Amino acid sequence: MLKDIFLILFSSLILIICVLVGVAFLTLLERKVLGYIQIRKGPNKVGLLGLMQPFSDAIKLFTKEQTYPLMSNFNLYYFSPVMNLFLALFLWICMPFLSVNFSFNLTMLYFLSVSSLSVYTVMLAGWSSNSNYSLLGSLRAVAQTISYEVSLALILMSFLFLTSSLNMLDLMKYQKYIWFLFLLGPLCLMWVVSSLAETNRTPFDFAEGESELVSGFNVEYSSGGFAMIFLAEYASILFMSMICSMLFLGANLMNWSFFLKIGFMGFLWIWVRGTLPRFRYDKLMYLAWKSYLPVSLNFLMFFLGLKIFFVIVTL
Repeated sequence: MLKDIFLILFSSLILIICVLVGVAFLTLLERKVLGYIQIRKGPNKVGLLGLMQPFSDAIKLFTKEQTYPLMSNFNLYYFSPVMNLFLALFLWICMPFLSVNFSFNLTMLYFLSVSSLSVYTVMLAGWSSNSNYSLLGSLRAVAQTISYEVSLALILMSFLFLTSSLNMLDLMKYQKYIWFLFLLGPLCLMWVVSSLAETNRTPFDFAEGESELVSGFNVEYSSGGFAMIFLAEYASILFMSMICSMLFLGANLMNWSFFLKIGFMGFLWIWVRGTLPRFRYDKLMYLAWKSYLPVSLNFLMFFLGLKIFFVIVTL
């Protein structure tokens, strides 16, 4: 029993280290891709082709002076970024492994629970800074995240009705012959857009409207605090890429193509950022409540009916 627990903790530690290294190189990929989109080189000085750039960025961020706003609620201000990063890394525990790890049956329920907790850290980070800019940024981010979590959960339920399971490994078994992308095309596209809104990325990055909110809820953070918020955002982007490849890109954990799919989805996030302008805030809310919610509910009813019909037929 003790050996099993030790093995689980050790493999989780390796997973988290690999995620953090992946996040570091995702930032480099983003800077390179955005550079080429804007017809320039991107980072190419530090190391061969700029490969050491993420590490120099990390050293720079964590060695800078930490500033504390005088009127801030110090404890909450200090711990919000830490909790934000912890929650983003806790999400990765539900990544299924065929070997020893936390491959539990209620993976999807765990994913929804932990991802909804990150709203609180963003809200507290904005409020505890005691700045009007950061408070407005956090309110926008929270309203946006809550709105899209509703449609995200409903879209996810359609997939779960088809597999009749909350375990992520069952998604792999059901996509052995055909990807869900071909069966649930519209839902897959809606999932990607909702994931973009969930991770506060372009074209839905209203928490960071530079023209009116000077960088949003993280405006008062510097040094390590800012770096942790930054790491949490990119860890959740990678995680959402993994969920996308599990849900509808034929997730075969035994194949190297699984990691290529994660890489492609991460690239898609960056590509969208380099291509699309920022959406209007009222249109974002309109899209969530008046478009995605009714459509995902209709799909849910359709798949539920389909499932009941097949159960009756088999009986």
